[in-house]
Amino acid sequence: MSAEAQIRGRGAVPAEFDDIVIWAAWLYYEESLNQSDIAARLGVSRASVVNYLQEARERGAVRISIDAGVMARHSLSLALAARFGLEEALVVPVQPGDDAATRLAALGAAGARQLERMLTAGETLCISWGRTVLAVADAISQPVEGLSVVQVTGAAMGRRDFSAELCTAIMARNLGALSMVMHAPAVLSSAALCTALREEPALSEQFALIRKARTIVFGLGGLGPDSTMRVAGIAGTDEIDAYAADGAEAVLICRFLDAGGQQIRRDFDSRMMGIELDELRAIPRRVCVAGGPGKIAALRATLKGGYVSHLVTDTETAAGLLAQTP
Repeated sequence: MSAEAQIRGRGAVPAEFDDIVIWAAWLYYEESLNQSDIAARLGVSRASVVNYLQEARERGAVRISIDAGVMARHSLSLALAARFGLEEALVVPVQPGDDAATRLAALGAAGARQLERMLTAGETLCISWGRTVLAVADAISQPVEGLSVVQVTGAAMGRRDFSAELCTAIMARNLGALSMVMHAPAVLSSAALCTALREEPALSEQFALIRKARTIVFGLGGLGPDSTMRVAGIAGTDEIDAYAADGAEAVLICRFLDAGGQQIRRDFDSRMMGIELDELRAIPRRVCVAGGPGKIAALRATLKGGYVSHLVTDTETAAGLLAQTP
């Protein structure tokens, strides 16, 4: 007697199912039993269950479909990667009416997911600062053995709730990593003092680690009234307005970019304690987490400059970036 007949004799297949193949498919796809559990329940081998599931698909009794929203986001991801020469783009959904806090939480969770996929034991993770980077740090939860988290800019005198040292500390805590904050102000009083401090052994060692790092995560700012540069008090209003008058569209780790992604330099840059853009570009995996209609111009400039290898953004921002002529 066949296995199917024996099972039917025991009443194992409910009457509403045509045969053991459909019943096995139901247990697997609808009741979420694994193949071993189904085999035990039906009294057959696991190999038989595998064959039943394959037959159910071949008969057309099981049709696997992908959510349209997932397909749309995947298409946006591929288009972004192709347009801007990215290794990968991760696009998260936003809904009409979502507020800034909802978008920020979604970006933070996605950024954390991207980092958790990438980080390996013993490496160095460089970290910038800002609201989005803090959201990533808050969301990450998968410890990485032997990891070091290194702050890439000096400390600001303004807002503390998304400061560089706080982002570094929280990221390191949640990753079970060594935290290396930068013991220097973000902006020095003179270029000579900034150069001299970079040569101090503690800071020299930190910049050496930055240059050896494989991964960096950063957000992105604009020049509007709510920009993190203004809120954090790193640069004065007059200084930021001067960069804007020179054509700045983006603030990338306290450096200013024009629409084509080229750095705009002023005296302020020579007094800034932090990673230089050529040092940033030399890091292999450069994860930018940014989104929102107000970030499209800044993101476009940063992508054009080649500063991003992995982008995490939202559907609205992705569509905005792709809608414009290259």
